[in-house]
This record gives sequence, C-alpha cells and structure tokens, in this order.
Amino acid sequence: MSEVPVDIGRDAAAEAAARELARPEYLVEGPSLPERVLTWLFDRLDELFERAAAHAAGGYLGLLALVVVLVLVAVAVRVVAGRLGRAVAGGEGPFDRPRRSAADHRASADGYAAAGEWALAVRERFRAVVRELEERDLVPYRAGRTADEVAEAAGRELPECAEAMRSASRTFDEVWYGGRPATADMDQRLREVDAAVRRARPEARVGAVG
Repeated sequence: MSEVPVDIGRDAAAEAAARELARPEYLVEGPSLPERVLTWLFDRLDELFERAAAHAAGGYLGLLALVVVLVLVAVAVRVVAGRLGRAVAGGEGPFDRPRRSAADHRASADGYAAAGEWALAVRERFRAVVRELEERDLVPYRAGRTADEVAEAAGRELPECAEAMRSASRTFDEVWYGGRPATADMDQRLREVDAAVRRARPEARVGAVG
C-alpha cells in the first residue's frame, strides 16, 4: 500500500496559521480569542487524522511530524493571542501609570460589573485592592510588579489576608493573562477580598498600639 502523501511542510503550516489569524474575526475583543485560535488549529489536525486513517500506516510518520509542528504553532499562538487580547482590552498594564485611587478603581469595577463586563470588572477590582495597599503604605508602589508579587507582599503585612490575596492574584492572572472567561462569581470573590483587606490591620502595628 502507498504512503500518505504529505504535501504540506513546516513553512506552509506556519503560513496557513498566519493567514487564518490575520482574519478580522480574530481581532475581536473577548477572553475567548485563544480558544477560537486553538479550535481552528485542532480542527485542521482532525481533518489530517481522518485522511490518514484511510491510507497506509507508513504515512503516519509524516503526519506525526506535522502534528509536532502544529502543536508548537498552537503554543506560540496561545502566547501571542493572550498578548493581543490584553492589548485590545485595555492597552496599559495592570498596575502601570497613570495611577488612580482605590475608590476610583472600585467605581470603575462597579460600572463594568453593572454592564456585565466581568473581565474588566475583575481587573479594576484587583487594581482597587492593590491601590488600597499602596495608599495605606502596606505595599510600596513599583512599576512592573506582578499580581503574585503584590499578593506575597500583602501576605507579609496582612497574614490573615495572605490566602485570599493569593487566590485573587490567581483569578486576575487567569482572566487577564490566561484568557479564562470571567464571571460574576469571580467579581464577587474579589469584592470580598477587597473588603477583607480594607478591614485588616498589620499585626505588628496593632501590637505596637497596645
């Protein structure tokens, strides 16, 4: 039996993926962008497997090589799509200037939540927590700080909020960088973290007052 004719190489596969990603629908804002890209790629893989099943086993070697190439393309697309989604959704980074007050971020979060824009609500709610910590001199402002770094620093000052801050930072990263769809429940949990941080007092400072 004859081998499966593999008529697409690495360069051609990359070009095909690039052409597909250039289509306008992939530029639409929304946390589902990475999922749409990966769905397109794996649809192509499904088609190749179906073609291979009708031919000789020898063709699977070439098909395996193509699968490896496309998986690598999918990983690269995942990273690029995440960056594209962030650029479309907001432009500036999570804690970059211009800096606004914690109250301003809370008001923005409330507005986004009222409109059902849960990803933006999650972002602004977490920003409110960060600014609250900065305004109370619990965490110093530092450009480029990550959500995990904020959670770690906050946990040292407010041990009772350490776990809640770690959970909040994971939610922020998953939504804003990982493309995970945000929900009203996520926003509610971040509201609770914000309230807990506002109530909490550093243990060392509380002891000093007594």
